[in-house]
Amino acid sequence: MSLEYSIYGLTVCSNQAIPGLIASNTSHQPDLRIWLDLQPPCLDLILEGAQTWYTSADLQAGSRPGLIIWSLRGGEYFRLCYADGTEFVVDRMGTEVWATWPSSLTLEDTAMYLLGPVISFALLLRGHLCLHASAIAVGDQAIAMLGPSGAGKSTAAAAFARSGYGVLTDDVVAVTNRGRDFLVQPAYPRIRLWPESVSALYGAEDALPCLTPTWDKRYLDLTGNGCRFQHEPLPLAAIYILDERRDDPKVPSVEAMPAAEGLIALVANTYATRLMDKKMRARDFESLGRIATGVPLRRAIPHTDLSRLSMLCDAILEDFHALVPSPTAPADSTQGCHV
Repeated sequence: MSLEYSIYGLTVCSNQAIPGLIASNTSHQPDLRIWLDLQPPCLDLILEGAQTWYTSADLQAGSRPGLIIWSLRGGEYFRLCYADGTEFVVDRMGTEVWATWPSSLTLEDTAMYLLGPVISFALLLRGHLCLHASAIAVGDQAIAMLGPSGAGKSTAAAAFARSGYGVLTDDVVAVTNRGRDFLVQPAYPRIRLWPESVSALYGAEDALPCLTPTWDKRYLDLTGNGCRFQHEPLPLAAIYILDERRDDPKVPSVEAMPAAEGLIALVANTYATRLMDKKMRARDFESLGRIATGVPLRRAIPHTDLSRLSMLCDAILEDFHALVPSPTAPADSTQGCHV
């Protein structure tokens, strides 16, 4: 069996259904082939001469690094091994991925890695820029909300989704350069949320289904729940960098961010930045520099109280419409955000 998907601007072909993705009906030459529950042919030969490429600083149970990556056969392949026993092999061109996992885990667990850091690594190898961000559609333009894990970008994206705004992507924003524009590529129709965020948005932690049987993180299905998934890429019109939450009556608020400071934030929130070699870093830094000077960068300061989430979304929308007025005034460009 072979299934075809469209994700992050790539045509992906898989030997099994991938949780969270919707199969497409088109029949294009695949950019990326994914082999689930399979190892590469002649794996023993590929593993010869393996060299450590990256070791994460975080230690899991048994003092094992959360992730170790080996370079295989002089960089022709990479082997990614997670502490829970899930493994991936990715070829240098980012055109093939093989995934295996222990019997104690599920395909849904593996998809958590695959649709986040693993496919981001493949995109990196293919020359794409990936930001640790979520992105929504406002009219015919994209807003990215950028920040580290826990900053609240997924929660804000879900709040926008509940108010009828289309969502392009959650957690990973894949950006491609098209002439003078940077395009945000659509990912897949799910937003991952921690129970605290689900409770703030829907009134109870268990109001949304679990991502996997082994984890308490949940997901918002953008094909239902009155939500909308943006299937087509859109030009990146502004980036809102989420600052540390504050218990301050003056927030939520939005303010300008100097290009130099914004560039530092972009570099710090580039996905898989620790996995880059010098050539990759130089390429991404050049793209980030052009984004920092060509796309408005704004600081968005959330409140610690999640009940004020709609106020943050309204502040972002008000700022965006003042910053990038739309001559066509699309239907969703004047509505507020209601949580």
